[in-house]
Amino acid sequence: MTCGAKCVPNKDYTRIVYPLITLAILLFVWEFTIRYFQVPEYIFPSLGSVGKQLYVGYIEGTMYQHLGFTLQSMVIGYLIGCSLALILGVLIAESVTFEKFIFPFVVALQSTPKVAIAPLIMLWCGYGLLSKVVMVAIISFFPLFVNTVAGIRQTDPALIRMMRAFSASSWLTFHRVKLYAAAGHIFAGLQISIVMALIGAVVGEFVGSAKGLGWLIQSGMATFNAPIMFAAVLSLIFLGLAFTALVKFAQRKLVYWDRQPSGAPAKA
Repeated sequence: MTCGAKCVPNKDYTRIVYPLITLAILLFVWEFTIRYFQVPEYIFPSLGSVGKQLYVGYIEGTMYQHLGFTLQSMVIGYLIGCSLALILGVLIAESVTFEKFIFPFVVALQSTPKVAIAPLIMLWCGYGLLSKVVMVAIISFFPLFVNTVAGIRQTDPALIRMMRAFSASSWLTFHRVKLYAAAGHIFAGLQISIVMALIGAVVGEFVGSAKGLGWLIQSGMATFNAPIMFAAVLSLIFLGLAFTALVKFAQRKLVYWDRQPSGAPAKA
């Protein structure tokens, strides 16, 4: 007697339950360690202290202005950086001549530590939203740029020759073949860039800002307020997870031809 399809575990269910089990263990170790070793509150806060800060911040509304500022700079900078990365990535992948003119400068910009140029960005753009947007755009640019170039150039040459044999235009070949082939790489770059965008927003707020989650962490450090620092860090983690899930959802909906069959082994 075979058990059939009902014996196959629900993968969606396990994807939720297993991380929750790990989270519960980590929270238990956190609280137990603090209570057992009597760690001071200003060094490592208890779950209750962090929860209180989250309650005050989001129920009473004191953290929304900081969350909104970080979110605004992150989203605007991410959209600008990714748009430029797609445009330049396509141009370089399609034109060797254009690559010779532009690519060395892109690599030079990426090789420059962003923390080193952050004060210059503050000097040129001020301490408001604009400087944070510029920082986010610069940091989120390169991952998508590299993935776009690599994705387009790995297109199967046989498909390109087939399109040429049917006298297809360069635009049609790019749109119907190269872009489809590069879609998986592009979304992989988008996922990396969304995390980098969050880092860029926080770095910009560290260097100079009057609000934001990064500013809240720095302010908490100056006053030895570890609970508010943990509350801000948890907020950043939530933002990163939420936007990463959003990009993955868009990938599943848009790149439908690149799905791995259910039950197939993962590619190495």
